[in-house]
Amino acid sequence: MSTVAITAADINKLRQMTGAGMMDCRKALTENNGDFEAAIDWLRKKGAKVAALRGDREAKEGVVLAKTTADNKTGITLCVSCETDFVSKNADFVAFAQSIMDAAVAANVKSIDELNAVAIGGAKIADLVNDKLASIGEKIGITKLERIDAEYVASYIHGANRIGVLVGFNKPAAEAGKDVAMQIAAMNPVAVDADNVPAATVERERAIVTEQIKNDPKMAGKPDEMIAKIAEGKLNAFFKESTLTSQPFVKDNGKSVGDYLKSVDSGLKITEFKRVALG
Repeated sequence: MSTVAITAADINKLRQMTGAGMMDCRKALTENNGDFEAAIDWLRKKGAKVAALRGDREAKEGVVLAKTTADNKTGITLCVSCETDFVSKNADFVAFAQSIMDAAVAANVKSIDELNAVAIGGAKIADLVNDKLASIGEKIGITKLERIDAEYVASYIHGANRIGVLVGFNKPAAEAGKDVAMQIAAMNPVAVDADNVPAATVERERAIVTEQIKNDPKMAGKPDEMIAKIAEGKLNAFFKESTLTSQPFVKDNGKSVGDYLKSVDSGLKITEFKRVALG
């Protein structure tokens, strides 16, 4: 039994995160002592259709930008967050975020702390953010920064500055870079391929699909070996759906992203990607 008071706001938050029903969200939070990530797993184990939002919940409103250096060897994507869409759509705020993005690339920063120490017009970005906070009357800040260094980095901004994507390649790939970045923005893969899925994610998915199978009345009394075999099949389906090179290519569902890359250049490889999104 939960020792944490579950509020209506908590239930609504989980509903927004997952798309599950109100009573299911209440039960999930109660059973998991208010832990949202555990509640999401609980819902999935019970067979609920849960929205796969993953990393899209960090910032509610703001501006997401992505930019590469002139030689396309380095890319940075960042989020300057705020509280309301009224501010995020304001031209002055977008220009302010763009000035921070430009400074990040020019100064070759590797972290938010480094970026906050960079000066624009003689003033540190951290101080400029505080000044902007005071003038706007909303809490704002640089809430996320990702960086890629590779032989070639493509950048892409999607949906009126709501998603920023970087993709690293082993060789120049201007057109393919844009296509793959658009794929990442749309499909939100968890890794480049199955071999690059974090072990913790694999075990989490295995536990969820195994529990789903055990909860299926048709599987009652079936041996553990059969359940494990079916679970591995479901896990392989997860890899196909959730890893970049195995996903159906959004521009041509008749081929995978991996197939598309081979059609462009048999030696072209994706080294890594980063995706920053507003939730």
